[in-house]
Amino acid sequence: MSRRTQRPARPAAPTSCPCGLSAAYAECCGRFHSGAAAAPTAEALMRSRFSAFAVQDGPYLLRTWHPDTRPASIDFDPGMRWTRLEILDTADGSAFHATGTVTFRAHYTHGPETGSMHEQSRFSRVDGAWVYVDAV
Repeated sequence: MSRRTQRPARPAAPTSCPCGLSAAYAECCGRFHSGAAAAPTAEALMRSRFSAFAVQDGPYLLRTWHPDTRPASIDFDPGMRWTRLEILDTADGSAFHATGTVTFRAHYTHGPETGSMHEQSRFSRVDGAWVYVDAV
């Protein structure tokens, strides 16, 4: 998940949600991406950010990045395809918390190669909205 400048053209929005839940993209992460709703938990934000990488929605990624750690821009690798998300663990991050962590494995293909990235992400609330802080 690269942090460079945004690529101008994005892939078409998928029918099913890339985050792995059974809902259609428009009813799942698509509503967060469009701004129609805000992610209610740290896990929902993690899923929506994975989906944003999958559909190359740089503005959403920047909007949901903590101001203290947010990069100036995002550049997507044209050969990278994020294919599947596994949520391995969550700690806090509910409507009753100010912070939370989500441990996940994100699967990808890059050209002919397949792989995965394992990370524990930290989230916090800024003005009531969940934002990604960093990885530990």
